[in-house]
Amino acid sequence: MTAIRKRANNLPAHVAHDRVVQRLQQAEEALAYAVGIDQVRLVMDVAAAQEVFATRQRMGEAVIGQAHALKTRALVKLGELLESLPKATGVAGRDKKGLTRGSSGVPRVNENATYAELGVTKKLASVAQQLAALPEATREAIAQREVTLSQARREAKAKEVTKRVSLPDAKYRVLYADPPWSYNDKADAGAVQAGGAERHYPSMSLAELCALPIPTLCEPDAVLFLWVTSPLLCESFAVIKAWGFSYRASFVWDKVRHNMGHYNSVRHEFLLICVRGSCQPDVVKLFDSVVSEERTTHSKKPDTFRAIIDFLYPRGKRLELFARGAVQGWDTYGFEAD
Repeated sequence: MTAIRKRANNLPAHVAHDRVVQRLQQAEEALAYAVGIDQVRLVMDVAAAQEVFATRQRMGEAVIGQAHALKTRALVKLGELLESLPKATGVAGRDKKGLTRGSSGVPRVNENATYAELGVTKKLASVAQQLAALPEATREAIAQREVTLSQARREAKAKEVTKRVSLPDAKYRVLYADPPWSYNDKADAGAVQAGGAERHYPSMSLAELCALPIPTLCEPDAVLFLWVTSPLLCESFAVIKAWGFSYRASFVWDKVRHNMGHYNSVRHEFLLICVRGSCQPDVVKLFDSVVSEERTTHSKKPDTFRAIIDFLYPRGKRLELFARGAVQGWDTYGFEAD
């Protein structure tokens, strides 16, 4: 095997390029006629290997992209096959591949066959089925490397949130918001305990948050309390402006326990105070701008801050955006509000 690899690496660049293109063409033809999981998996493996080889040999974006597109389409077909596994009836016997044979002798996949028996890992099956469940246009965008699967999933979840949750039909003086900010980082792919936002709730892009019709829900004089973390502090001002508010001051939540960050150990979040028109507090009391309270579950904010808002602004109709549950005295909007 080592000798074969050395010969491949020592081929003239144009010969190696032509061989990769030829293998990809052959694999693409094979995918068009593939009807079984083994056949599709073989095409996927060939495409993946050629993508790695072409990348290492710096053969150019055209060849690398061709290999990536073929690998993605093979994954989609694999997902479709896994989703439509036929039930085995009239079984005459079962072989070691998890197949059954009916009276015609044609092999069919047993409904009880495990992924291991089919030669497919759980992770591969999950990725393939996620791809297969996406709209065709989105799958093709992933194949062309215009978006990643993670990005497509985030967008699909955000759209699902919009479909399932409707904004209330009323005017509010006091708004309290904890947006599902999209961090677009690798933490989303980790374990749930690692803290990636996407592992806990559907996030929304900056553009999606800005596009929410919040100005139509506000009285001419209103106040907005907006949660934001340090990495997204600058981006939050675009949302504040889009919603028709201006920044005035902030609270800092000291979480006591530390969180991992890229530049320091982050143990705080900001609660920004923003105003539309003129909306100073009804009650004159200056609370300390730093509140130290140990964090609990992911993204849950201390009730202390809502109590402060209720004390300062006892008058007017109030709305909690992206609420995690029903709150007495507040209207709520959010994926988890009910």
